[in-house]
Amino acid sequence: MIHESGSDGELKILYQDEVLVVVDKPAGMLVHPGREPEPREQIAMKVLRDQIGQRINTLHRLDRPTSGVLLFALEKKAGAHLRKLFDAHLVEKRYTAVVIGETPEAWSCHLPLRKTEEEPERKAETNFKRLSVVEKQGRLFSVLQVEPRTGRYHQIRRHLASDGFPIVGDFLYGDVGMMDTIASGSGSGRLLLHASRIGFEHPVGNEFFEVEAELPERFAYFL
Repeated sequence: MIHESGSDGELKILYQDEVLVVVDKPAGMLVHPGREPEPREQIAMKVLRDQIGQRINTLHRLDRPTSGVLLFALEKKAGAHLRKLFDAHLVEKRYTAVVIGETPEAWSCHLPLRKTEEEPERKAETNFKRLSVVEKQGRLFSVLQVEPRTGRYHQIRRHLASDGFPIVGDFLYGDVGMMDTIASGSGSGRLLLHASRIGFEHPVGNEFFEVEAELPERFAYFL
């Protein structure tokens, strides 16, 4: 299903209880303040804090151009529990991506990654499953289900680009001219990467818990 995320300057809340809140972050919004000053309405943490009138704790990140499921803790004990799960890679994360080309039906990428040239390479693993292939503008595109097992800098984008299947709208790791052409035809230059699901052991009761976010409107052209 397709939906439009966010309205009237507020975030779409997918789930909330006494210890955590899950939102659907729109593409183009930062998770928390960066080095450069940004308007309050461009920072998810500040928007949500003001929206629910509570202090919140950031647990993980999504790249600015990536939309989808974003989890925050509302109190310290829950936050500590969830951070341990993230650190131990016990949080299940699933993304949807549209890439250029016809990919294999399923594969994994284990290319080690580093954020800067000065840092050592770190283990990285991403699993991919092809959901469909579509033809648009005389090109083939693949819609993928993506499950990163680690959380390195731009991991999904870099792994797909290294395997020869850059994400549509990825002007950083894909060919700029090709991305411009595709954007003109599709009507959107946004990155087609969406955090569609998150699953984890809930801090209260320790039962497995999952939340999903529907695909944004910008994916419709390729579905």
